[in-house]
Amino acid sequence: MPAPGPAEPVTATETRSLGTGFRRRHVTMLAISGAIGAGLFVGTGAGIKTGGPGILLSYVVAGLLMVLVMRMLGEMAAAEPSSGSFSVYAEKALGRWAGFTVGWLYWSLLVVVVAAEATAAAGIASGLLPTIPQWTWVLLFMAVLTVVNLFAVRSFGEFEFWFGAIKVTAVVGFLVLGTLAVFGILPGTTPVGLDNLTGHGGFLPNGLQGVLTGLLAVAFSFGGMELVTIAAAESEDPAGSIRRTTRTVIVRLLLFYIGSVALMVLLLPWESASANTSPFVTILEQIGVPSAALLMSFVVLTSLLSALNANLYGASRMVYSLAERGEAPRAMLKLSGTGVPRTAVLSSVAFGFVAVLLNFLAPEHVLPFLLNAIGANILLVWIFVALSQLRLRKRAEADGTAADLPVRMWGFPWLSWVALIAMAGVLVLMWTDADARAQLFTSGAVAVLIVVIGLLRRRPRR
Repeated sequence: MPAPGPAEPVTATETRSLGTGFRRRHVTMLAISGAIGAGLFVGTGAGIKTGGPGILLSYVVAGLLMVLVMRMLGEMAAAEPSSGSFSVYAEKALGRWAGFTVGWLYWSLLVVVVAAEATAAAGIASGLLPTIPQWTWVLLFMAVLTVVNLFAVRSFGEFEFWFGAIKVTAVVGFLVLGTLAVFGILPGTTPVGLDNLTGHGGFLPNGLQGVLTGLLAVAFSFGGMELVTIAAAESEDPAGSIRRTTRTVIVRLLLFYIGSVALMVLLLPWESASANTSPFVTILEQIGVPSAALLMSFVVLTSLLSALNANLYGASRMVYSLAERGEAPRAMLKLSGTGVPRTAVLSSVAFGFVAVLLNFLAPEHVLPFLLNAIGANILLVWIFVALSQLRLRKRAEADGTAADLPVRMWGFPWLSWVALIAMAGVLVLMWTDADARAQLFTSGAVAVLIVVIGLLRRRPRR
């Protein structure tokens, strides 16, 4: 982080702007890629085991909360597109300390997520080819995707579009096959009816507590959607891209997540779900898809690498934006001839290469350690989004510019407050859960440390 004091004038090399090569389909796919990962393909098993069929309510609540957060973020981003997104809006609404805190909190979250996704992908690859050590796969994945992020933004966007299209195709295929199986249209299947929803202890076999505990398991599943407002800043029509893609991304992700989970609880007795087995695999095997386990291993591997790629992009643009505002080292401002912040990319990927060493030393302990380190960081970022939107919208109404906003939050200010209270409720739930409480402590400690550093930087020099 930069030393205290005013930033020096930037050089001509540093004043070149980021590239503008993203097309709308690139922006849309980047947001979907950031949000669809192992949480959907693997993590749903643990959620169903916890909440039974009622986990569907957990996903609906989490999805609606994400809709409100994205609408608030879309309102601010469409009015002022920026690669710093919610960090810039927090600075405008709450002060430089808030922009500094949100920016570095999000960057630290993403660099750990990148390392975690590389480790999880390496674990799958090692299962397919056990003769190759796990650390070797981590090194390979990090090296390849670092190079991809150093390409011109349009080349990166094209790569991520087709990379992410694999998992989107897999989800759509599952939705089609699962729906046909529910109605008994596939060969060898009969209509399933509602037995798995109403039998086996009913829709809420573990009561409301199961739904609330399940909410903790799925609350962060939609994290990554916010990347759309970061990526749109490098499109040819930032405001238009944000206005269109925030709506389409929300609809598609709700369909993918809630539609997939609905099929799972219809087709499988909830007791058969397992935290160690993907429900996708179980259902595909049940309806007769050949080599379902191998197929899903490939899809999950691709999904993790696609999410890694998208999150590395988001981390590099966030630290670049911080540098623009004098909140990160000036070196992050240096751009390549194609408008790529190469130093920002390399700094954001560094911890991923540290994970290579961690996987060499203790491959079985790395992923749990990284996942615990992430904690509730994304929830804290979303809370800052709500606080920023409340403040900035009130300012816009006071100066008469609210009517000109390209995107407007529904039911302001009531729905903004509903989202904020709901997120505070998730924090309370985390406090009541022993495992989640440790993550909450970790996130709180990181946030407090960043706030203290930000405040100390602003102390006047003697």
